[in-house]
Amino acid sequence: MGKYALYFIEANAAATWQGISRPQIPLFTYYEILQSMQGYNSSLKEGGDEVTIANDATFMKLYFDDWRFLLQTIGTTRVMLHVEPDFWAYARQVNGNPHSIPAKVTAANPTDCSTQENSITGMARCMISMVRKYAPNAKVGLHASDWLKGNAGDGVATGNFMIALGSTDGDFIVSDILDRDAGYYNSIGNNIWFDDAAHASYLAWIKDVAVTTSQPIIIWQIPLGNANQNNTNYHWKDTHVDYFFAHLADVANAKIVGLMFGAGTDLQTTVETDGNNLINKTIATSQLGGQQICQ
Repeated sequence: MGKYALYFIEANAAATWQGISRPQIPLFTYYEILQSMQGYNSSLKEGGDEVTIANDATFMKLYFDDWRFLLQTIGTTRVMLHVEPDFWAYARQVNGNPHSIPAKVTAANPTDCSTQENSITGMARCMISMVRKYAPNAKVGLHASDWLKGNAGDGVATGNFMIALGSTDGDFIVSDILDRDAGYYNSIGNNIWFDDAAHASYLAWIKDVAVTTSQPIIIWQIPLGNANQNNTNYHWKDTHVDYFFAHLADVANAKIVGLMFGAGTDLQTTVETDGNNLINKTIATSQLGGQQICQ
């Protein structure tokens, strides 16, 4: 991970646009507990096993050591850190009170987190506190999944769960709307198209999370498909890019401060295959002065 992190930092620092230096702030998504767990014990499965293994001191020592190594590699560089998508939602499925879910924190990491509680909350707060210690110029946020957004009041409930985790020790919250193009999902028998009403409902949900936690939101892993694609590999249709750029005032009103584009798996539409849709919309928005962030 050390080499990858350094290369990623260096590539962002060297970014240019039309021959002009445009250094970028890299965002690291730390999605490690699932893969590390399956290397530790191949019989373990995604979901509840991820939460259970947090109470294994031997595993958690390795996990915290890896997190510390990444943070030490980052050092004083300005980066953004997105911590464990999906994991906190799996924890919520186990128990709506993360203080009540056991996790080995002090035994696994007495160096950094001897005063934290031995719970999933303690784990989250330990990880954030390590950022402050080892990567002081980094900004960090936990992930809030939208899996229950169809339930009345879930935006507030999700926000309260994030607070119980310790999200307010961090700097922002990350969420996602869909990890693959809707056209791709349709090709494998899943109908997950977002129309304008579905997008508006999502924005209302995420605004409730933001207002409840008093934290800004970053939307991550937004698929790049658009209506001009032909629903073949790397050319799938989707609605997210076009909707968000057509409703940037609504996006800002939902307390969203950043949109991160790029699907979560291969074969999806990319910035190289979308017919320059994302690039053209980004340039046009920039030329109009961008979108003011709502306070």
